Amino acid sequence: MDKVGQDGFRLSQALSSIRDGVVVWETGGGKAGKMVVVGDLMPKTLEGQITMEKTPSYFVTKEAPARIYAMSRDTKLIVVVRDPVTRAISDYTQTLSKKPDIPTFESLTFKNRTTGLIDTSWSAVQIGIYAKHLDNWLQFFPMRQILFVSGERLISDPAGELGRVQDFLGLKRIITDKHFYFNQTKGFPCLKKAEGSSKPHCLGKTKGRTHPNIDPEVVQRLRDFYRPFNMKFYQMTGHNFGWD
Repeated sequence: MDKVGQDGFRLSQALSSIRDGVVVWETGGGKAGKMVVVGDLMPKTLEGQITMEKTPSYFVTKEAPARIYAMSRDTKLIVVVRDPVTRAISDYTQTLSKKPDIPTFESLTFKNRTTGLIDTSWSAVQIGIYAKHLDNWLQFFPMRQILFVSGERLISDPAGELGRVQDFLGLKRIITDKHFYFNQTKGFPCLKKAEGSSKPHCLGKTKGRTHPNIDPEVVQRLRDFYRPFNMKFYQMTGHNFGWD
């Protein structure tokens, strides 16, 4: 769950959440043991509340759907997605901040730049093939139990996008435009008042980093690569995210 969305949920008190993502459905360890961990770490849920847990890598982890389904086939799933090209560059920017000696984005993108063959084994590229990952989830969960939230609209219209989330969860629309203001410095919406605090809450300093300049030809080749996958994703979800 995107940080803006997570903190917005806390305003309504209709959702109880684990503050830090707990990676419990991925590879490694016994399946039964993982289920016990989930139960132990989930907060107590009052009547009228919904408990959530968030870990970004679930959507792209092959084993996650079966394991979550085995625990509860009625689970509702919320996935925040954004333009896969922008997402790949953002992913690279995050890694670059920690490992400044890594190869350039352009060199990592291609198996062979001369032929234009994209390296789909690079995680920054592979994660953005949303249709492929969704195919895996649809083997266990119907589309009516999955909501895809637009990362772009979480910035341009956070209240509207979170309204969709509240509807999906069967909650009253409590989060509205009045809860947000746009921080010109960060370039993101901020909560006017987070729960339990008298101060506004904005995304952390690691968010909104300036992206490196990428060769426009490489960006275009990535757009061409993702286009058919995006079209399939739009068809599968019934929603055009406008990435191309």
